[in-house]
Amino acid sequence: MGFLQGEHLQTACSVLGGKETGDVVAHAPIISRSPRSTGTRAGSSTRMEACVATRTSRNPLYSGVQVGLPCPPPSTVGGMLAAAAGGWQHIPATFRFAMAFHAQGHGIDLETYHPLDAKGRPTTPVPKDREFLAFPALTAWITEQPEWWQGILRRPVWPLHLGRSQDLVGLRLATVEPARDAGEQRGAIVEDVPGTAGTALRLPTAIRLDRTRTVWGTYRHDAAGTASSVVPGSYRTPAGQAVSLLPPTHPATAEA
Repeated sequence: MGFLQGEHLQTACSVLGGKETGDVVAHAPIISRSPRSTGTRAGSSTRMEACVATRTSRNPLYSGVQVGLPCPPPSTVGGMLAAAAGGWQHIPATFRFAMAFHAQGHGIDLETYHPLDAKGRPTTPVPKDREFLAFPALTAWITEQPEWWQGILRRPVWPLHLGRSQDLVGLRLATVEPARDAGEQRGAIVEDVPGTAGTALRLPTAIRLDRTRTVWGTYRHDAAGTASSVVPGSYRTPAGQAVSLLPPTHPATAEA
């Protein structure tokens, strides 16, 4: 399994990390473990910084063209965390997290596209342009059972990646205690409510396990990471970053 090392990991993660430091974690061999609560102090949370060299994610609202998203959807990050735990069956249906995202650049490369016909059958593969983000860094804050999550993320059951299967991540973990007053939005991905800034994005929040139903949400994200708006109802890190919990991403949310 591959992972980022040295200056590449530090370059990507430093964009969101600021002066708040943590341990750099390389993925260990895949093992199976049963999750359990270890107990934690009230108000503490796990901060996870996931860094990759490149990331790409197609906007599912567009069919037949490769339009990229400027940030990962909540459903993607929730799925990555569930993979670390060994599957959604280990995650409470009410599980929530907050996240921020920033990329240092973007570009276009060629990727083989495997289209399906009207009956869902494979057709002739063709090369197409695909947008990608360079040196992206995702920060997620987990407020439920943070000590257990640190153990899970240090020894994930399945490889963690953002976007394509080759986009394996390097992790940096820390325990933080966000203040209970609101913080600045900056690069946070937040629900679209009055007072938030950035581009409005329609993103998948939760997807049923059989993929027959998707719950969508409208979110705000400033790709430059400079939005100074104070996010209503959020917490605040020591560096002033807003920690705004997103709706649950568990597939049970999409059951109807």
